[in-house]
Amino acid sequence: MTTTHAAMGLLVAIGVARVDPGVATPVALAAYAGSVAPDLDVFVGQHRHTLHYPVWYWVVTVPAVGIAVIAPSVPTVAAAAFLGCAALHSSTDVLGGGLGVKPWIEDDERGVYSHYHGRWLPPLRYVRWDGAPEDLVFAVALSAPALLYFDGVVWTVVVAGLGASVVYTVTRKRLPDLVPGLFT
Repeated sequence: MTTTHAAMGLLVAIGVARVDPGVATPVALAAYAGSVAPDLDVFVGQHRHTLHYPVWYWVVTVPAVGIAVIAPSVPTVAAAAFLGCAALHSSTDVLGGGLGVKPWIEDDERGVYSHYHGRWLPPLRYVRWDGAPEDLVFAVALSAPALLYFDGVVWTVVVAGLGASVVYTVTRKRLPDLVPGLFT
């Protein structure tokens, strides 16, 4: 789920915020946005292909982190967090299930597309599919530190994301029949 990726990104933000508490909120929001950004390809192309770059995001993240270390400011640190979290998202999608309309059937071997390799990387299915019960467990467990560390708008965004995760998990197996074409 996108919210599971977002929670992973907030763990990165906590690490950065512990070094420089003054950038906590903007970096958390940048990390959250970077964690969500790759999934926007659901709307603008092919999911886990158009905006997912499991290798190339890291190529731009490394110099962005270097710039943030050499010239720390809210924009440089936020940019590094955004890119790093997009890289983390793109790299970890391979741990889930395939892209089939009903991924619990395991009839699709597309985990994430690697533009670097020019091919689809197969799904490892440690999380059987997006919205599987274990995905919700990961989302909750990964969100807990952010709920304890952040307040205000970040805390509110995390709670809203967890609410969406619960609804998505409860309805996931019915969605392909309720909303035909949603997962094609």
